[in-house]
Parts: sequence; structure tokens; C-alpha cells
Amino acid sequence: MQVYSFFIPLPHQTKNNLNLIILKMTKNQQIVECVPNFSEGRNMHVIKQITDEIERVKGVKLLDVDPGEATNRTVVTFVGSPDNVLEAAFQAVKKAAQLIDMRNHHGAHPRMGATDVCPLIPVASITLEECAKLAQQLAERIANELNVPCYCYEAAARTPERKNLAVCRAGEYEALPEKMNDPAKAPDFGARPFDEGVARTGCTAVGARDFLIATNFNLNTTSTRRANAIAFDVREKGRPRREGNSPVGKPMKDEHGKTIMIPGTLKGTKAIGWYIDEYAIAQVSMNITDINATPLHVAFDEVCRCAQNRGIRVTGTEIVGLVPKRTLIDAGKYFLRKQNRSTGIPEEDILTIAIKSLGLDDLKPFNPREKVIEYLLEDDNKKAKLIDLTVKEFADETSRESPAPGGGTISAYMGALGATLGTMVANLSSHKAGWDDRWEEFSNWADKGQEIKVELMHLVDEDTEAFNRIMAAFGLPKKTDEDKAARSAAIQEATLYATQVPLHTMKAAYKVFELCKAMAQEGNPNSVSDAGVGVLAARAAVLGAGLNVKINASGLKNREVADQLVGEANQLIDKANQAEVEIMKIVESKL
Repeated sequence: MQVYSFFIPLPHQTKNNLNLIILKMTKNQQIVECVPNFSEGRNMHVIKQITDEIERVKGVKLLDVDPGEATNRTVVTFVGSPDNVLEAAFQAVKKAAQLIDMRNHHGAHPRMGATDVCPLIPVASITLEECAKLAQQLAERIANELNVPCYCYEAAARTPERKNLAVCRAGEYEALPEKMNDPAKAPDFGARPFDEGVARTGCTAVGARDFLIATNFNLNTTSTRRANAIAFDVREKGRPRREGNSPVGKPMKDEHGKTIMIPGTLKGTKAIGWYIDEYAIAQVSMNITDINATPLHVAFDEVCRCAQNRGIRVTGTEIVGLVPKRTLIDAGKYFLRKQNRSTGIPEEDILTIAIKSLGLDDLKPFNPREKVIEYLLEDDNKKAKLIDLTVKEFADETSRESPAPGGGTISAYMGALGATLGTMVANLSSHKAGWDDRWEEFSNWADKGQEIKVELMHLVDEDTEAFNRIMAAFGLPKKTDEDKAARSAAIQEATLYATQVPLHTMKAAYKVFELCKAMAQEGNPNSVSDAGVGVLAARAAVLGAGLNVKINASGLKNREVADQLVGEANQLIDKANQAEVEIMKIVESKL
């Protein structure tokens, strides 16, 4: 999770915008993948210079570099936050334009520019539509700053016919002199008569498309023919309709002479059957080009169904390359729901269900840390966190003479413990014998509990980070009047942040009361005491974080802002005290 803070400058505050001061939004990190194709696949020195530009951009991880000698083309894959990916893509296109002269390029693959294509792909917490807008921005910048004309294709296309890359690249590099002078065929950005600059760099197609998952479904057969039959059953294109509905009949044609196809059952998929010597089995090899229309778990179940109809069993799944985390999380939750089991369990447990249900460890061990894009980014940039400590290490660290972690951090952790107790009762209730018809009701509560837990666990480290910001601000130089003014402003900004964080903790911890009240009233009666302890932990979290709001607000020079923050804290304290009394009466009545 990432927490985005919005700071309003302290001067000129009014009551109308005070609510904006404490605005704090928690959301998943946005991740975009970029897969540029460069028209150089033989000179590794040139390729290395291009990929070096990508790796220089912080917040971007280079995942793969795949050069091809026959195609004279290199496919590069990297991921990161949207802004960082756009910057890395721009720098790579810039370097390619400097190093690759299209007048000398020859290869087996269609091409029209030094950077031939540059698609953006949504991975996490960002839509295809948002990526399309980013692609258009990137294309415009490339054209304006690098003088490289750009077409926009697929989801970023500015005209319907240009959704098809083949339309944009028609005639390839050799057709550019004619296309550049034709308004109907000219690039979307950087259109101009064909000149020496275009002759050197060619044109680039910048686009946006959905994430593609390459996967193989393992079969308990060695028959390529049967694997192909299953592939034709499911792939969107399907199979040719044959005369007499016979598998050896002649393919039927329509009035235009085109083969009539019987569509398969899975939208947005391409598939074939093949035999793999290494594993001594046949597989259905599939590209899922629209993971929204056909998620991986849906494809798996459908291949299983069609295989079973032909007397064959799917023994497992092989993922080629990387996948977004949501692919496995959605799969795990899908299989849990099929079992009428709660989905409000830790992420690691959901992943385990996905791995076992899909048979991802059928051929070799499957490690999510090596296959999930978000984990690769997380591991690459991982810093030591309090929440990664053992319980004993956390207690020892808190007991030391350093002032952080302190009361604010402990308050956030207390709130997280309250959320986990409420979630535990929900999960026990979901799985209680005789309550099978209510599993989804409690699963929904458990999902809410997990969300609250994740938010508060993030705040455990965020509170300590807020204290560190104050210490860093006090450490700024104060030799000149300018130094003193900058230092004072930095201290006030850090103090405001350090007041906002525990207020956020209070709001998050207060959500625990609703969860624990529902569990005390409706949950497994054998666990009502656990719901009660969750209430006590939530109250301690709200009141403890409130103390931190008050002590940090005392350091704010803008008293109007300080009073507003303290006022909100006091309201939450009153509501928490009332909620505790109300819910504990319910708990006591059931003991």
C-alpha cells in the first residue's frame, strides 16, 4: 500500500479548506509495464547503451532484454510507476534515435523506426484508458522534443482504423516518404515532409494494450493432436467448420471465399497444442490477450472441462514470464468461493490456494517472488520495516532509548490487532458447522477486516517515518536568514504531517468497532470474547493516537489548523468511548 499526503501551504488557510489539510488517501501503487521494440538485435553494445538509459531512471525495474539476430530487433520489458516509466521510455527512445540509423537497417521483422513500437500496459491500480492517455502524452513529447514522428495505436489510437498496428506500419520504413506527405497517412504527432531526420530515425508507434499472459496447461497425454483439439475448443478463433461435421471433412467457405469458423469458448485467447520433449507431455499453449474478459482461472477451468470431455486431465499450469499480482489473487479468491470459504484471509494464504488450485508447482517449484511483478519491484526497493520484525524484535526495538517507534506506532499496531481479532471471528463464523448458508456474509466482513488491517499495518511504519521527518527538519542548516526560514517551514510541514498520521490512525482504528460489533452480535458465540478484546484494542488505538495528535498539534504555529485537527481527534475519542461501552455490553451479555 502507498499513502499519498496532500499538504496545503500553512499561510492563508481558511475554514473552507481546512478539511483538505488532513486529506490522506490510501491506495495501491500504480504500476505500468512498457515493452519497447528497438530496431537493433545484433550490436550488443548499442542495445546495452539503450537499456542503460532505462536503468538510470529510479523507480523502474528492467525485467527482460530479448535480442533477435534474424529479426535485427530487441524487445525490452520494464515496469514501474507511470511517471518513471514514461521518463525511462523517453530516454530509451532518445538514445535509440541517436544510435540507430534506419537507412542501414535490414531484418526479418516488420519495422518503421529506430524505436519501432512502444506500448504501455496496465499492471496494477491503473486502467487501460489511463495508459492510453499516458501513451498519447509520451508520443507528443517524443515528437516535440526528439523530432521523431509518432503514430498512436491500439487503445491509444486517435482514429479507429489506427487501433491496428499493421495500419500504422503499412509499407514499413520504405513507405514513409509517401506517407509523411499524405495528410491521411501522416503520423499523429510530428507530421512533416520526409526529411533527413525522419530518414535516420523513422517513425515510432506508441500505444496502450492490456497485459498479455502466456501460459501452458499441462496434460496427462503425449498426443499433440488431442492437445490441439482442446486448444481449438477454447481459443476465441475456434476451428474451421467442416463438411458433414467430420474432423476430416473439407473446410467450408462463405460467399466471399473465407473459411467459416466455429468460435471457441474463451474470448481474448489464442491457443495451440504441442508436445514438450523436456517434460514428455503435451500442453495447450495459450496467450490470454484480454485478462479482463478471460482471467487465468477462468481459462484453467474451461481447459479442464474441455480436456475432461476428451478423456484427458489437466495436471497443472505453467506461467511463462511474469504476471500481475491480481491474476493470482483473483484466482485464489475464485477457488475459495467455489469451496464456500472466506476470502478474507492473508494474501499469502490466498496465493497458496491459487498455486495449488492451478497446479503452478506441477512441473517445478513456483515462487511468487520470482513471477509476480509487484513482488519483484517490492524486493528491489525494499527497506527495513517495523512490521517485518518478529514480535520479540518489535518489543525490544520499542523498549530502547530511541524515541521511535513510540506511542503513535504502537497505537497503529493495537488497531491492527483489533482488526485481526474481528477478522478471525468472521473467518471462524464463515467456517462454522451448520452455518454454511452464511459463509459469504462473514467472508465479506473478513474482507473488510483485512483491508483495515493492511491500512493500519502501513501506519505502523508511517508514524515512525513522520517522526523521522521532524528530526530531519530540525537537522537542517540555520546559518543564514534564508536557511532559518527554510528550516522553519520544513519543521512546520513535518509537524503537520506528524499530526495528520495519527489522525489517520484514529480514523482507521475506529472502523474496527463496526467489524467487532457485527461479530459480537452475529458471529460465532464461542469467539465473542475475541471480538471484545478487538474492541478494547481499537479503543486503545484511537485514544493513543489521539494523544499523538494533540502533542504534535501543539507544535503548529497555525493555531486554526491545530485546533481543527485536535477537534477532530476529540470527536473520534468520544465516539470510540461510546462504541466501546455499547459493544462491551453486547459481549458481556453473551459470556
